[in-house]
Amino acid sequence: MPDKKTAIVTGGARGIGASIAQRLAADGRRVAIIDLHEADTATTVEAIQASGGDAIGIGADVSDSGAVETAVERVSEELGAPTVLVNNAGIIRDNLLFKMSEDDWEAVMNVHLRGAFLMSRAVQAHQVQAGWGRIVNLSSTSALGNRGQANYSAAKAGLQGFTKTLAIELGKFGVTANAIAPGFINTEMARQTAQRLGVSFEDFLTDVAKEIPVGRPGVPDDIAAAAAFFTSDEASFVSGQVLYVAGGPRD
Repeated sequence: MPDKKTAIVTGGARGIGASIAQRLAADGRRVAIIDLHEADTATTVEAIQASGGDAIGIGADVSDSGAVETAVERVSEELGAPTVLVNNAGIIRDNLLFKMSEDDWEAVMNVHLRGAFLMSRAVQAHQVQAGWGRIVNLSSTSALGNRGQANYSAAKAGLQGFTKTLAIELGKFGVTANAIAPGFINTEMARQTAQRLGVSFEDFLTDVAKEIPVGRPGVPDDIAAAAAFFTSDEASFVSGQVLYVAGGPRD
């Protein structure tokens, strides 16, 4: 039987990543939380451990191939070979196209796309050996286009194509790959957006809710629930899909 217990969540120090890490731990996974600085993972790790789970935090730049290889090797040594991977790490460098710098473009591409590629390439070796695996990539409704996010939108759309290709290539090894595309989620990143727009966060949330059919912003646990399904045994016949978790229909 393959060891289905060890999961890696990138960008798991806070927000959506932290919620996913805690949900997977509650589902019985041993969880490695990878973020840029190991110290930042402490809160999530401690929350999992306080609930009786098994977790470690690792500091690594997911866009650095050497750091990724070292991190995945450490996970294998300390928790067991990882067979579940959630590529959640991401940054925003929003600006209109004519104001966007090359550095802003490359930084977003490196974390989202290069990071997901490097992590998936490293982890798939363990998944293929086990004959079982789950990869979940975090896309976004911004993949459909969003003003001021040419870099982020392109990266999130790219992750959808990447996901479908992984599903095709890895399916015969018992590995599924799916993507979650969140809509508006109430996180610190959303608060930063409100600040950039020069409005209070409370007013921002109120205005956003008016545009969402279910009448409320999303919360990180909404995304964690979708990740829990995609990483489960029950999702073994679901692969190459993009699930919009946005409180309403998306194209």
